[in-house]
Amino acid sequence: MTRPGLVVLEERVARQPGRRALGVPGGVLRTARPRQWIKNVLVAAAPAAAGQLDSRHTLHQLALVFVLFTAAASAVYLVNDARDAVADRAHPQKCHRPVATGQVPVPVAYAVGGLLALLAPIGAALTCNAMTAALLTGYVVMQLAYCVKLKHVLVVDLVVVTAGFLMRAMIGGVALAIPLSRWFLITAGFGALFMVAAKRYSEAVQMEGRGGATRALLDAYTTGYLRFVWQLAAGVAVLAYCMWALESGGVAGGSLLPWRQLSMVPFIGGILRYAVFADRGSAGAPEDVVLHDRALVVIGLVWVALYGLAVADL
Repeated sequence: MTRPGLVVLEERVARQPGRRALGVPGGVLRTARPRQWIKNVLVAAAPAAAGQLDSRHTLHQLALVFVLFTAAASAVYLVNDARDAVADRAHPQKCHRPVATGQVPVPVAYAVGGLLALLAPIGAALTCNAMTAALLTGYVVMQLAYCVKLKHVLVVDLVVVTAGFLMRAMIGGVALAIPLSRWFLITAGFGALFMVAAKRYSEAVQMEGRGGATRALLDAYTTGYLRFVWQLAAGVAVLAYCMWALESGGVAGGSLLPWRQLSMVPFIGGILRYAVFADRGSAGAPEDVVLHDRALVVIGLVWVALYGLAVADL
């Protein structure tokens, strides 16, 4: 976008009363992506899978880990938007981000992001255990490296974003010293890769012919390759979940039915439903896809109910 175009964009933002009233603090909050904080609920994945959400201490610790991971993720969003301000102005949706419009000055975004990136691991070291602090530090370093360089490296960019989701799923178990099943890790990892590749595929379809203006790697990837990745990841995730569900054998304890094994049905249904959006090229942010599709919400609730019955051994 040319400089005159940027001036016009900034003037438009300035004329919007709501954003003018919020000012820089409101812009910083928007840059921290509150809508994406729902992803950090994954910190409860390992304790929930292990059936250890029944104590006040556990819930308190998970709430703390949620806040710390949210701070770390917000730091990455702020630094990312500061670095990508120019490229974001050429994107039809990202041009409205506070840093791209000038509502949040680039130095302010860097300063707040850097402060949160330091405070999150320190907070984990003081309130959790050393492994939690190490994992959170690794997340921050990896994601900042992604912002600076790795987002421009073919395939590595997919791996880094996927690893970020996997770290979310791991950190709750690490904070509470819960052993992590290998099948749980494989399911979480490839499930995340499925959603990441589906999102990238959708971006490539929507921005076909002008991907280089907003994300250079969209021109390097072919839609056929990205389709292959999300299909492969979906298959591995389903297989790993089935192995995880079958790991305990038949009916556990005094359970009426094999609830854990039955939970494979809604899990596979959820993958198939999500794949519909991926195939259409409309699988954007995972939280938007899930929360805006009633069928996916229902499937998710059925899965939660069945797995909850398995954990409760009813």
